[in-house]
Amino acid sequence: MVVPQHSSSKDLASNASEQKDTIVLPKLQGEPLVPKSSVGKKSGRILRAVIFVHGFQGHHLDLRLVRNQWLLLDPGADCLMSEANEDKTSGDFKEMGSRLAGEVIAFLKKKMDKLSRYGGCKELKLSFVGHSIGNIIIRSALAEPALQPYLKNLYTYMSISGPHLGYWYSSNSLFNSGLWLLKKLKNAQCIHQLTFSDDQDPHNTYFYKLCKLKTLENFKNIILLSSPQDGYVPYHSARMELCPAASSDTSKKGQVFTEMLNNCLDQIRAPSSDTRTFMRCDVNFDQSNHGRSLNTMIGRAAHIEFLETDIYAKFIMWSFPDLFR
Repeated sequence: MVVPQHSSSKDLASNASEQKDTIVLPKLQGEPLVPKSSVGKKSGRILRAVIFVHGFQGHHLDLRLVRNQWLLLDPGADCLMSEANEDKTSGDFKEMGSRLAGEVIAFLKKKMDKLSRYGGCKELKLSFVGHSIGNIIIRSALAEPALQPYLKNLYTYMSISGPHLGYWYSSNSLFNSGLWLLKKLKNAQCIHQLTFSDDQDPHNTYFYKLCKLKTLENFKNIILLSSPQDGYVPYHSARMELCPAASSDTSKKGQVFTEMLNNCLDQIRAPSSDTRTFMRCDVNFDQSNHGRSLNTMIGRAAHIEFLETDIYAKFIMWSFPDLFR
């Protein structure tokens, strides 16, 4: 796996070695992970937890088709369809991340308490799937102190059209006008953060700071799904890559953007004791049935199509089954 280097950044080479022994899970709220009654039993079980996080003004069941495919591939997986930020996606990303972190910890504690009756939990594989800004909520949650003990248990991360580098260099003028209206009329904090208007100094913006945090480095598998037909999320932002407009921008904005990109890619290039899989996948939807409508013109149709069809999920999951179980 080769990730291109942009501008000046440390050249960190990924290496692979044999997987580590059994992972020891952190204690929750000072309680022992395995109660005394189960100590001495011969074997524990593996908890494979998958957290699904919806996007802006979304519903907790938005990613149900992807979840269903995951369960067909791994019937033993425990899935959480996050509800912590339902009807609360206009606020601050840090607050949304904090709510998700609390929800995930409560979910894991409940599952591990249940496993304590069967010899305990000998290993945890924690995976995340996000759609749209749900991916920013996931990364914000992983930056929360409460989830730090679980970073070593991160397994697979599937990002579905996530604006990881914000909305700089977005070429969709109609959508950009909509974002401007949301900022003016609704004063949505997350939109200010997405468009880097939350601080006059770009180095103090939320996205710049988030990209410096180690929210990606611990995943064993990272899959970035994008679509050139999706006008709601900039193509380069979903793929974590340089775009022509940024590469030719010699201003401070271009410099900051490149720093953000390198900070993200450096995490993926970071040395790891396990083999790390990194994929960028393009999805092109058949929109012939939609005709020429406002939804297709502004790119909303493709953004929503990620939720309304599971063909792409079937193709990826069944082509690379080991990444999902």
